[in-house]
Amino acid sequence: MTILVVVSTPKDWPLAMPDVCVVSARDYLTDPACAGHGVTQVFNLCRSYRYQSLGYYVSLLAEARSQKPLPGVTTIEDLQSQNLVRLLTSDLHGLIQAALAPIKSDTFTLSIYFGRNLAERYDPLSRQIFNLLQAPFLQANFVRKNDAWHVKSVTPIAIGEIPPPHQSFMIEAARAYFSGRWPRPRRRYLPRFTLAILRDPDNTQPASNPAAIRKFEKAARALGLATEIVGRQDLARLPQFDALFIRDNTFINHYTYRFSRHAAAEGLVVIDDPVSILRCNNKVYLAELLPQHNIPIPKTLLVHRGNVQDIVPTLGLPCVLKQPDSCLSIGVVKAETLEELNAQVAHLLEKSELIVAQEYLPTTFDWRVGILDRRLLFVCKYHMARGHWQIIHRDAEHDTYEEGPTTAVSLDEAPPDVLRTALRAANLIGDGFYGVDLKKVGERCCVIEVNDNPNVDAGNEDGVLKDALYHHVMDVFATRLEHHTGRMT
Repeated sequence: MTILVVVSTPKDWPLAMPDVCVVSARDYLTDPACAGHGVTQVFNLCRSYRYQSLGYYVSLLAEARSQKPLPGVTTIEDLQSQNLVRLLTSDLHGLIQAALAPIKSDTFTLSIYFGRNLAERYDPLSRQIFNLLQAPFLQANFVRKNDAWHVKSVTPIAIGEIPPPHQSFMIEAARAYFSGRWPRPRRRYLPRFTLAILRDPDNTQPASNPAAIRKFEKAARALGLATEIVGRQDLARLPQFDALFIRDNTFINHYTYRFSRHAAAEGLVVIDDPVSILRCNNKVYLAELLPQHNIPIPKTLLVHRGNVQDIVPTLGLPCVLKQPDSCLSIGVVKAETLEELNAQVAHLLEKSELIVAQEYLPTTFDWRVGILDRRLLFVCKYHMARGHWQIIHRDAEHDTYEEGPTTAVSLDEAPPDVLRTALRAANLIGDGFYGVDLKKVGERCCVIEVNDNPNVDAGNEDGVLKDALYHHVMDVFATRLEHHTGRMT
């Protein structure tokens, strides 16, 4: 069991350690012995990771040999786009402010060696950046604007570019990392598939309550899937898993989308995938997509500043206004009067160039149809909150909310047109996990929206299927993983 340190030339690496073998990049790429199964990890310390350089091919071939390179090819690609680097590090904003607050200048450079800095006070920040962008040596550049520190860039440091005053510290940091004395992103070596379940413990309205999460974990174990709950700080650990199941509310400009995108790029089986999140999180997209495929929706008008006067003639009053990325009844309002309408439209158009206006269809409940892998899974009635026109009644003044009750019904009890319409709508999005909301008024059956990442709460959506619901979801993961890898659980 050997650790390989791959360098452009062996003289670049002065450190001798037990179980650490130093080889040149060219030898690593051409010597069959370096492809052996005894190698556990490859540390790529080449002078350049430029595309199609020797350093690039070292990481590429190490991944093909299942030797877990540091940095991996994904990290190398990520470091080529500083816009993506800034996006990936955006969740570190608070830590950055706290760490750099004492600095007087408006620029700062942080040298990171295996997650450490010469000044111990910067180790927490260094470690988090290393966890996100796993390269042995990194240089993070910060700039202060408007009294706040921002990441300007993060770039790899070639071993030949390490300043002489830093070299002894770099050697000590490497020795500590190789020997396991400095904590590293934990890797799991499990004989079966591994599933990361993403959730935010501080979210008061999560996609699944704790009891449902436990049921998902139990169902996964029965199918040979090892599970681990992960949070927003674990983005860099995704390559350790085979699949990702998102159980937090998804948005585009949000850590959940970054997880989904990163997981898909790493080749994980992910529910829900980034394309589904993009499509479902924009009501304008759905308002354009569904009618084009003859799927009924409420009478709808895409509103911009030039056609506000068309709302009342087209839809009448009251009507419903939606910001494109509304979720959980936030960003959805009912306008009863012309004065209310003008005020609400002006407010919503401040945030988006287009908003959605729809006719108001009063019902005592909405149908929610759960669909996974293009198959019907569950059906519920989401009843309106007491004395309110929506399922969730929010009291903004007191920061509280009240939800209407949920009633699960069997597929046989649901109106056939509700099931048929929901399935058609969801299939336009993809083969992920969707919750289609519909209203049925007389003979009319209208899709209100298609949600990715639908709620599954113990005691609500599982009211008919019970534990079988959780088994069905985990079975889709197991089946996709078997097809994806050719391995059987």
